[in-house]
Amino acid sequence: MLLSLAIRDLVLIEALDLDFHRGLGVLTGETGAGKSILLDALGLAMGARADSGLVRQGAERALVIAGFDVAGHAAVAALLGDNDIAQEPGEPLLIRRQVRADGGSRAFVNDQPVSAGLLRDLGVLLVEIHGQHDDRGLINPKGHRDLLDSFGRCDVAGVAAAWRGWQAAERAYADANAAIDTALRDRDLLEHNLAELTAFMPQPGEEAELAGDRAAMQKGERLSGDIADLFATFEGSKGALAQLRGAARKLDRIAEEHPLLNEALEALDRSVIEADDAEAKLRAASEALTYDSVRLDEMERRLFDLRALARKHNVAGDALPDLLARMQADWAALESGGANLTALDKARHAAKAAYVSAAEALSSERAKAGKALDAAVQGELIPLKLDAARFRTLVDPLDETRWGPSGMDHVEFLISTNPGSDFAPLMKIASGGELSRFILALKVALAEQGGAETMIFDEIDRGVGGAVASAIGERLARLALTTQLLVVTHSPQVAARGAHHLLIAKTSDGTVARTGVRLLDDADRKEEIARMLSGAEITPEARAQADRLLERV
Repeated sequence: MLLSLAIRDLVLIEALDLDFHRGLGVLTGETGAGKSILLDALGLAMGARADSGLVRQGAERALVIAGFDVAGHAAVAALLGDNDIAQEPGEPLLIRRQVRADGGSRAFVNDQPVSAGLLRDLGVLLVEIHGQHDDRGLINPKGHRDLLDSFGRCDVAGVAAAWRGWQAAERAYADANAAIDTALRDRDLLEHNLAELTAFMPQPGEEAELAGDRAAMQKGERLSGDIADLFATFEGSKGALAQLRGAARKLDRIAEEHPLLNEALEALDRSVIEADDAEAKLRAASEALTYDSVRLDEMERRLFDLRALARKHNVAGDALPDLLARMQADWAALESGGANLTALDKARHAAKAAYVSAAEALSSERAKAGKALDAAVQGELIPLKLDAARFRTLVDPLDETRWGPSGMDHVEFLISTNPGSDFAPLMKIASGGELSRFILALKVALAEQGGAETMIFDEIDRGVGGAVASAIGERLARLALTTQLLVVTHSPQVAARGAHHLLIAKTSDGTVARTGVRLLDDADRKEEIARMLSGAEITPEARAQADRLLERV
């Protein structure tokens, strides 16, 4: 809902701050007072094209700030979330647009810079403006199907679920069929590669293990002479370790003769222990680095074959076991693919049949809802002086290539304005106030079905008066019970229905003209309606008539 509109230096408006409320708000004023400027200002906030001509003469820039209550508006919350724009709970959504005199413009949502495109996306969700050149809202056929479904409470969710099931079944069949086609096309190659890999039987981590063992054995070959020499130093009765042990025994017999001899014995014992440890590690190293020319040849041949297979299949060596598993699965699918494909084919046809059944039921619901909507709209057209017009909800089957989660139907609202004339889209036939009255009739018939929370009708009463204007005012007031409605009007019958009345007036000091807006109290409101009834000179009869209009509502 629109809460506020602040305008600075826009055309004839120097500074203006307006607050808005729920219900029906009417905007009146003499011709040329500047009512369109307010719509231009709101249009800027909603992403309309920025024109430097909107900047007030002598000012550097024009500024418009619109505040909206978006609490509970899921679509707005989703759009803000998609664009990483924070919205504090309980705080208004602030849209700011500025236009410089040199033609540049900037846009902000909650003080975050955004594109004019995002403002337009927000505008569709926040405000519907219905006027002579409206091409959105109810005029746009893209939204007609959703409006009809909402009006008729049609089961679109069931059709969407059936559509998803059908598409999933089609994908499963297509994937399986493609896999079998590929396998059949490459059957001989697959059989050869599978036999080759099965015979080789690669193991997980084998390449690294073989490379490590080969490196160790090659190192053992290089170090075997040095290790043998070291063993000669340790082994035998004349080896270093045997001599150390013999020296320790001799020293043990005389160690008690002097403290230094005892210390020498202790040091020698430690040396024997360390020498034993060195010999053990040397033996372990010798075993780890054992060189076996036959085994080395086998490892090198296995490693060479493994890497050759990896290059052949363009994978890493460690990926060969997984490749073998996939080939085995492909071969199994090839062997049993016919039966599996038959089952998937049956499943996809069953899923399509379920979708078609659900979509046909939805089409029947839409046809029934269309007739009900036609009758409801037709009942609204006569009081709005559109009694010669006819309204029709077109529900036509779509080509199968255009079926989707919303069913198999194209829905569009059509009108015929004269007896015998063909039905055609609203925009192509209706114009001006007639178009706005069609929109009003549709809105009343649809009640709360879809649409933005704020609606604006620009001169919906153009070219009508008397009973028709009263009928328009009554329907606007009824519609305003469920939404915020703003109406730019020249009709006293419509103005009298307003819950809030804003007067737009232009003043001039002889050199500069300015447009101002003020909220009317009860007395001023009666005076303004009397002016609308009588013209420049307000007569007692006009004031009496204004009283009667206000009493009726």
